[in-house]
Amino acid sequence: MRVGIFGGTFNPIHTGHLVLAETAREAFKLDRVLFIPTNQPPHKPVRDLAPGAVRLKLVQLAIRDHAAFAASDIELQRFGASYTIETVRTLRRQLPDATLFLLVGEDMLGVRWLAWDTLKRLCTIVAAHRSGRRAVRGQPGLKWLDMPRLDIASSEIRARVKSGRSIRYLVPAAVERYIRQHHLYRKDARL
Repeated sequence: MRVGIFGGTFNPIHTGHLVLAETAREAFKLDRVLFIPTNQPPHKPVRDLAPGAVRLKLVQLAIRDHAAFAASDIELQRFGASYTIETVRTLRRQLPDATLFLLVGEDMLGVRWLAWDTLKRLCTIVAAHRSGRRAVRGQPGLKWLDMPRLDIASSEIRARVKSGRSIRYLVPAAVERYIRQHHLYRKDARL
């Protein structure tokens, strides 16, 4: 079995995330893509971070119609910062016969990763670039994923919600409904 590991805050999940996962699934013939919301990202503080259970629900809503996509709360079960190496080691134990592919956006290659060399031994790292050129060079052992250009960011979606602007087509319809019904990311929201 070939399994893609796609972690992130997913605060909220958006169309760009889904396109990256689907493009990787097709390009690398993945049987499954696991979407794994982080408990707390170790590399940066996130403003307006919705509770983990809420972000997991948004992921579940976004992927519910895709048989090869699944949501995992593996990082939400751990306290503190979510380190990918811990997640990959856990998945390696749970899925000993699987070939693992870690899916990351090109922007994440500039971040300092805990146990990067070990990660590269435990899984294939797939870097998706969204611009017309690869900004990060000199990264041996990576597989590059060409994907359509979509300039969507979770921070922009939160800002649009806060200012009362539409997020239609930036997120799946079910995610948009949930955000609206539960008053997420609004000025008066208490996350």
